[in-house]
Amino acid sequence: MRHTDKQIEKFNYIEKKHKFGLNFSVGPRATYDTSASVKTPQGARIGYRLRGIEQLIRGLEDVKRAVELGIRGILVYDEGMLWVLGKMREDGELPQDVHIKFSAHCGLGNPAAAKVIERLGADSINPVRDLTLPMIAALRNAINVPLDIHTDNPPASGGFIRTYEAPEMVRIGAPIHLKCGNSAISGHGLPTGAKEGARMGIQAALVIRSIKKYYPNAIQSAAGAKGLAIPK
Repeated sequence: MRHTDKQIEKFNYIEKKHKFGLNFSVGPRATYDTSASVKTPQGARIGYRLRGIEQLIRGLEDVKRAVELGIRGILVYDEGMLWVLGKMREDGELPQDVHIKFSAHCGLGNPAAAKVIERLGADSINPVRDLTLPMIAALRNAINVPLDIHTDNPPASGGFIRTYEAPEMVRIGAPIHLKCGNSAISGHGLPTGAKEGARMGIQAALVIRSIKKYYPNAIQSAAGAKGLAIPK
């Protein structure tokens, strides 16, 4: 919603060239509309979910636009939208290779909730960022889809950096996507430039170093691996 077609096409070109996955967040959400409640401490529980049928439809249009431009990775913030997108893919209204991620902003934190989200069509699941290692292991025992686990976070969501826990995250949580670099910015959804990008890269390199040293048997996915949502 916040990028032009040309920008998205440029992202696609870079990702296809290097065989990396690319995931786009669905644009309309409660924090972008006229909700007064979402800005309050109590209303913060709404998170990034969608309000009303109109916003759900606009969110679906946002997804369809991204898919038409070649995007194959979609990050969703609303359980209802996840269900609709899963049905659309099942019915052939979306390509079968569209990869749907479920966001940590939805507050998922236990195995039963993870199982429900998997059944609704999620291809990978981001739980809340502060789960302990035993909690992560419990999620893995409950579901089959990959987990997306943050190794570091900006101050806005805790500011913790778990570089030395990454090897154990892999051991107990694989298949797993480690999300690295958020600590380079102050909050979520902020624009990033070369400076922030370099800091993100450094954090990712430190996580990889930690895994290679303390869990050398771990196998990292190669470029172009299945399930990476590479643009078309």
